[in-house]
Amino acid sequence: MDNHCDQKSAFFIFHGALNDFLPARLRSQTIPVHFRGRQSVKHLIESLGIPHVEVGQIIIAQNQVDFDYLVNHLEQVLVYPYNEPLELPNAHHAQGDEGVRFVVDNHLGKLAAYLRMLGFDTVYRSDIQDDELAAIACQEERILLTRDHRLLMRACIQYGYWVRSKLPQIQIREIVQRWNLAPFARPFRRCIRCNGLLLPVDKEQIQDRLQPLTKLYFEEFRICPACNQIYWKGSHFERMNHFIQDTLDEKAK
Repeated sequence: MDNHCDQKSAFFIFHGALNDFLPARLRSQTIPVHFRGRQSVKHLIESLGIPHVEVGQIIIAQNQVDFDYLVNHLEQVLVYPYNEPLELPNAHHAQGDEGVRFVVDNHLGKLAAYLRMLGFDTVYRSDIQDDELAAIACQEERILLTRDHRLLMRACIQYGYWVRSKLPQIQIREIVQRWNLAPFARPFRRCIRCNGLLLPVDKEQIQDRLQPLTKLYFEEFRICPACNQIYWKGSHFERMNHFIQDTLDEKAK
């Protein structure tokens, strides 16, 4: 009998992109949520599978509340996503693009390469595990990008995004638009392999590592001091540059 007396209900309505996390039958519907005791609105939202980092605004009784708000019996809770490009972490003290830093889970290797191609500091390893991803995101204030929405529910995660598309070329457009990254992009300054910052290198210093045609037709080279990878503006450069321009101009299309 005590259990029945203690049971409460609240009614949640999720707007916009937050419906991506819900089963089709619950999208854009009023969802009754039953609970006992004193429960925060954050806990109840995440019990439905929606990470707190995706939530932009919570309205109860025409007032905006924060995640710590304790939900009362029979309250209606309106939950909205972020509708505008988000403010970047460290924007208040970072110098330009140095505040735009990511950590990417091990299923999004191509996305990590694209972010590095655009010049963004991006931590990625094929063997990186969830605990380390969360620790890096929290300790270094990096934006966590993942297809695992449960990972984004960890309490310490401040900045994160559930990548919707499974296609890397669409994924990078999602991220560019989400944080309005185009003004911060500095393409071809990072190593795609390891994230190191590239440095100019004299051709004479790397002659023995170049193929005959590369030696003949190219004079400008850069090298990654971290992994020793060499880069030059070969035939692939124009293709990559075209892709970058299309990606950065996507919002205007």
